[in-house]
Amino acid sequence: MSWAGPEDIYLSTSLANYLDKKLLVLLRDGRKLLGTLRSFDQFANAVLEGACERVIVGDLYCDIPLGLYIIRGENVVLIGELDLEKEELPPHMTRVSVAEIKRAQKAEEVASDLKGTMKKRMDFLDMD
Repeated sequence: MSWAGPEDIYLSTSLANYLDKKLLVLLRDGRKLLGTLRSFDQFANAVLEGACERVIVGDLYCDIPLGLYIIRGENVVLIGELDLEKEELPPHMTRVSVAEIKRAQKAEEVASDLKGTMKKRMDFLDMD
């Protein structure tokens, strides 16, 4: 029976296991990138080939093509392998054009701003 040393544990958690696999990368700013991992370094800087940004607004989504994309490791929150055998999104999601998703983002932003403004105006009513 062999004992796994610290260097073996490091290798098992390395990004090397994800080379040439399709990944989802969640960034600190909330963006979600999909692409095939082609390279990485000790700082988790990564190169994605065939990358796209997946934008989701409600039940709408759009994959905006980015091509070959370099990600700075400090911006990575999560990296996960995509199962190519399974559907990536629930069936109720609708794929739309880039223009449509941008309009939906803008509408969501306006609604959020309005909600914040209304909340500030109503704060004086808190009777706690």
